[in-house]
Parts: sequence; C-alpha cells; structure tokens
Amino acid sequence: MSASLNRVILIGNLTADPELRYTPGGTARVRFSIAVNRQHKDASGKVQEEVTFVPIVVWGTQAENCANYLRKGRSIAVEGRLRIDSFENADGERVRITEVVASNVQFLGGPQRAADEPTVAPEAPIASDEAPLPEEEVPF
Repeated sequence: MSASLNRVILIGNLTADPELRYTPGGTARVRFSIAVNRQHKDASGKVQEEVTFVPIVVWGTQAENCANYLRKGRSIAVEGRLRIDSFENADGERVRITEVVASNVQFLGGPQRAADEPTVAPEAPIASDEAPLPEEEVPF
C-alpha cells in the first residue's frame, strides 16, 4: 500500500462575501473564493504579478463563523485538502470543479469594519465539522 497526501495551505484575500447555506440535514456550508498573489521576475527582470482565484468550501460551525465574520477583502489563511469532482449540469454537459475543502480557517488582518459589524473575531483555527458534499447538491 502506497502513502498519499492531500494537503493545501493558502493565504489570500476574499474576493466576495461568503455564501452560507444549509444541507437538508441542517449542516452549515459556506463557499467563497480567495485571491492568492504571486510575484516573480520575468526573463527581462521586470516584476510580474500572478493572481490565482481559489474556491473554498467550509463546513459546520466553522462555516457559520466564516459567514458571520468574513467579508470581501479580508485576509485569511486556509488549510485543507484539494477536491476535484465532476457533475452533469442542466444542459447535460459534464462540468469539472476544483476546490479546497477547509479544515482550518484563520482570520488575519483585513479592512476596517463598518460600525454595525462585530468588533471581535476568532483569530485561532477552529476545528472543522467537515461533511461530504451531498450528491443532490450542485456546487457553484
């Protein structure tokens, strides 16, 4: 039996506010994307910036915390596993998705909060209540 490893660690900024939904069984699930920036020099020595947009899914209590405290532009660290799946859309076409299923989300520095937003957010990783994606649920 060979060993395998599926682990992803990313730091980036949210591209939009998280979208919170619940499974028919009542499990919270939140989805959002982060922008991960990479700077490098090209052959001429000019600095280039590359941005990768990564879809993230978070389950359970941690998903509810993300929905309550995260907003577009907020910097976060995500640890999880890469998930690649495919499904048939309404047009009968096969669609392939790639996303990171988070096991830990750490809230980092971010933009100033509006007056009506909470002033305290958890800074430490929260254990995941990870659940499998129900077959009847179509990813975004």
